[in-house]
Amino acid sequence: MNIHENYINRCIQLAKNGQGATYPNPLVGSVIVHKNKIIGEGWHHKAGAPHAEVNAINSVKDTSLLKKATIYVSLEPCSHFGKTPPCSDLIIAKEIKKVVIGCVDPFAEVAGRGIKKLMEAGCEVTVGVLEKECQDLNKRFFTFHQKKRAYIILKWAQSLDGFIAPAFQEKREPVWISNRYSKQLVHKWRSEEQAIMVGTKTAVADNPQLNTRLWKGNNPVRVVIDKNLKISQDSALFDGSTKTLVLTEKSTGMYAKNNLVFETIDFRENLPSQICQVLYRHNLQSVIIEGGAHTLQSFIDINLWDEARIFTGISNFHKGVKAPLFSGKIQSTTSLELDNLKIYKND
Repeated sequence: MNIHENYINRCIQLAKNGQGATYPNPLVGSVIVHKNKIIGEGWHHKAGAPHAEVNAINSVKDTSLLKKATIYVSLEPCSHFGKTPPCSDLIIAKEIKKVVIGCVDPFAEVAGRGIKKLMEAGCEVTVGVLEKECQDLNKRFFTFHQKKRAYIILKWAQSLDGFIAPAFQEKREPVWISNRYSKQLVHKWRSEEQAIMVGTKTAVADNPQLNTRLWKGNNPVRVVIDKNLKISQDSALFDGSTKTLVLTEKSTGMYAKNNLVFETIDFRENLPSQICQVLYRHNLQSVIIEGGAHTLQSFIDINLWDEARIFTGISNFHKGVKAPLFSGKIQSTTSLELDNLKIYKND
């Protein structure tokens, strides 16, 4: 790893501190280096707050060094006025002459304009350092702006013999196949994504809350498929605590509540694609699809997914609801006590 890559890697590390809090903005980290020493660093904490470059510049104690320093940033500095002023203007104003950038911003309001502005001001700009890693850092942001849809994560737990639910449930609550460590990790994941979705059968059988009660963080927007409005009005999904989208083909005036939004879709057409259109209209950059088997399989069958996270527990059900039929490229394998977690990427 060369010197530029070393500092961009640090930018990536810093940027991850904002995971789940910066939507609709991307994750960005920045460091300022003078004579091979970091003199300032920062990251974007949340939407509406100062950007990474601003925080990095503000952290420098001896500002006279800025004119002789190099600023590193994982994503192209913005060039437009949003909730905050353009970072490219600040870099120019502080007379920082060397700028190293991980990757170009795909957002139409930026998309090379920040780089152009810096170069026209006489800055020495280097672009594309650890480019793939910087793009992967913001895979949700890139997918949303380039593919016009949310980044899709499939998630389920299956028994050792390949079932995601037993044949019979005594209570209307989730049957946890994985252990407490896996359960807490799932809640951490929820805090990192903008939406979480289940189908009708899962909502009826499990009465899920789909929140982050086991991890400090924002609750995702809940999305539920309910073609004929079969889900009971007293279900946890309809408690009003979190914005919930109901995808249906029925009249939407049956039970209006706070934070409950009905979206009418055509169940005779390509359902996963229509769901993606709804999520995009609501500016949701990512979604975890947690079930059930039919909903997961519908996305798998048309190859409309980006990542799959599959837990395998130690119990055997012998019969019940079969896990989705699935194949993909394994990105990583992890053990959480006796649970096995495999993460797949769709290349």
